Order: sequence, then C-alpha cells, then structure tokens
Amino acid sequence: MSDAQGFARDQLRAFIERIERLEEEKKTIADDIKDVYGEAKSMGFDTKILRKVISIRKQDQDERMEQEAILDTYLQALGMVPVAEDAA
Repeated sequence: MSDAQGFARDQLRAFIERIERLEEEKKTIADDIKDVYGEAKSMGFDTKILRKVISIRKQDQDERMEQEAILDTYLQALGMVPVAEDAA
C-alpha cells in the first residue's frame, strides 16, 4: 500500500471515529433533554407546550410575527376566531 493510500485510510478512520464520538455525545444530550422534559412533566408542565415555546424562542422576532399573522388569517378564514374590526 502506498503512503498516499495509507494517509487517506488514516484520515478516513479519523473522520469516522470523530463522527462516532459526536453521535454518542448527541445521544447523551438527547437523553438529558428527555429527562428534563420528564422532570417538567412530573411538576405539572405540559411538555407539548414546552416544546412549542422552545421552537418559538428559536425564531427571530420578524419570522415569528409573520407566522402568527398567517396563522391568524387562516384561523379567521376558517371561522375559528372572530374577524378583527377595522379601527377606522
């Protein structure tokens, strides 16, 4: 085997091992997050709503406002919320 092939093999192995370590860390973190949700649930918090709050907090304000406006429009169109009166 040439030195170039050996070098490429070593690089490949290093990448694979790094990815495997990161995947294990990701699993550990996911388990920790699951535990926190479980703890919150045992204290009476709604985990579905907690997940939604986390999702909303990840968005920037403009994106969140745009999505809320579209949601309101759809809900009004379906008659699920009253149509806002014009203030004019």
